[in-house]
Amino acid sequence: MTRDQHTGVSNQPEEQAALAAEQAPFMDPSEGVGGQAVQPGADGLEQVDDYQRPEYERLAAEVWTAPTADLRDIGEASFGPLPPAAETVHGVDDRVRITNTAAYPWRVHASLLITAADNSRWSGTAWFVGPHTLVTAGHVVHIKNSGVAGRDGWVKSIQVMPGRDGTALPYGSVTSTNFRSVTGWTDSGDENYDYGAIIIPTELGSTTGWFGFGAWPDADLLKSTGNISGYPGDRTPSGTQWYDARGISSVNALKVYYDIDTAGGQSGSAVYRVVNGARYGIAVHAYGGATVNSGTRITRPVYDNLVAWKA
Repeated sequence: MTRDQHTGVSNQPEEQAALAAEQAPFMDPSEGVGGQAVQPGADGLEQVDDYQRPEYERLAAEVWTAPTADLRDIGEASFGPLPPAAETVHGVDDRVRITNTAAYPWRVHASLLITAADNSRWSGTAWFVGPHTLVTAGHVVHIKNSGVAGRDGWVKSIQVMPGRDGTALPYGSVTSTNFRSVTGWTDSGDENYDYGAIIIPTELGSTTGWFGFGAWPDADLLKSTGNISGYPGDRTPSGTQWYDARGISSVNALKVYYDIDTAGGQSGSAVYRVVNGARYGIAVHAYGGATVNSGTRITRPVYDNLVAWKA
């Protein structure tokens, strides 16, 4: 029997999530509790100039040693190194480093230390959509076609570090062994279904806050500004967060395309838009390209799965 490509799957097979009969088309974000929230600009961009560092107590650098200095992007585990033509920074690199990572929305983004089934370690990015749920790429949680014995399949664990800034972890870290994706990715490795989720064993998202998400029609997406922030492996210091934005270039039924600069390590980042001052995910960043980068579009089936995984 052929399963629908959006059939949800879990590495925790005893857990079953029932979808509600009816769902609103959009889930609202939360700014979390405490700290500082940065309001977006009126043009759909984040305000990235003249940052004010919030007052919070960071972990001392000597308490924690950054683990990802020499780690490769998790995408390489499934797809191998990108060929030279597949640039993900197009023209002038206009990414900006985020330094007030303990402020909303920056603390919604998490740096990931991924341990695969064969104990190899990789880097990636994810973003909160609820108190204990982060969205990411399918290839972050489930490796396909690596060609390495013992590596394919569900990863062993992921260390989640929200708002990481190099060696500083303003919200500490939490390790998860509980993941979600869909059969279109886990069975087929189809890039059109490359999305998943990390379920953490705490309610840390209630503190950091989270993004909303929605299934917008083509016309709305094409007039939107896309924003991406995450943890690229090509910028120093290691483990710092970088932001870029630009208009959405094109869409198809399952993907969103954009000329927003990214690099390895940002697999799983949110592609989000600002609506009435609130942030909503529209796609999950997954791939680089020679002229545009792309992410898995949040369609209604994707939306329904995210709602189930968020519950």
